[in-house]
Amino acid sequence: MKKLEVYQSLWAMELRNPNTSERSREEAFAMIAKAGFDGACIDPSVEEIPECREFAHLFDDHNLKVMVNAFPHSVEDLAPIIDFAVELDATVVNVIGGVMPIRPEDAVKDVRRWIAEAADRGMPLLFETHRDGLLNDLFFTLQLMDLVPEMRLCADLSHFVVDREMRAPISARDQAYIRSILQRSDCFQGRVASREQVQVQIDFPQHQQWVEIFRAWWKEGMRGWRKRNDDDATLAFLCELGPPPYAITDAQQNELSDRWQESLTIRDWARTIWSELESEG
Repeated sequence: MKKLEVYQSLWAMELRNPNTSERSREEAFAMIAKAGFDGACIDPSVEEIPECREFAHLFDDHNLKVMVNAFPHSVEDLAPIIDFAVELDATVVNVIGGVMPIRPEDAVKDVRRWIAEAADRGMPLLFETHRDGLLNDLFFTLQLMDLVPEMRLCADLSHFVVDREMRAPISARDQAYIRSILQRSDCFQGRVASREQVQVQIDFPQHQQWVEIFRAWWKEGMRGWRKRNDDDATLAFLCELGPPPYAITDAQQNELSDRWQESLTIRDWARTIWSELESEG
């Protein structure tokens, strides 16, 4: 039977508020586990692996699965991050590559090298749609997908909405582009953007049009994933609401909404969508 697992980003557990004490790693893991998430996600570069290794035991302590968002700054950087992911028995690695050629054809060799390195280690590898990364731009990504048909994606659609300043309602052209991304995606990230902001408050009335757009995209993406995967497959959904400056703040540097509660809401949305799709058969 196909399964959905919902992860919470450890980066999203950071407060980054000068008026508030920061959570400890132990507090963050305990909150994630108590809230019923299936796992947590770490975001290491090569230089950060030793620091991550120091608190890696908290995954086992709290019975949480591991997702890795990898930040390789060079072609050579990904292999040690994948090795670390294998060490942690991670379920998947999402690559936000710092190698960013201007032409899609110049990225093919590196992408295929990374795919091979992951395959050699038996680690599922996805390429995340992300600004200031390899898949910074929607059009670049669509071209690279054609050049590397075996490349699978982790869809963080918020970046493309801002990158292309998409208008609501979404045009037929942009909807077709997003559909192409969804058809190649094996992981989805929970964040809602607007034309101008990469992360909006999900319960503000002025943002409800974008909330419905993203929920519809997630449902379409999950439906497609269910159709193309075997009955024993597991889909990962990552709640990743970033701390300031991702989260907008007031003059006192306080956030305009409660990101933790928003993460719980998005988690529930993902599970509700999954249940609806199960009912569809």
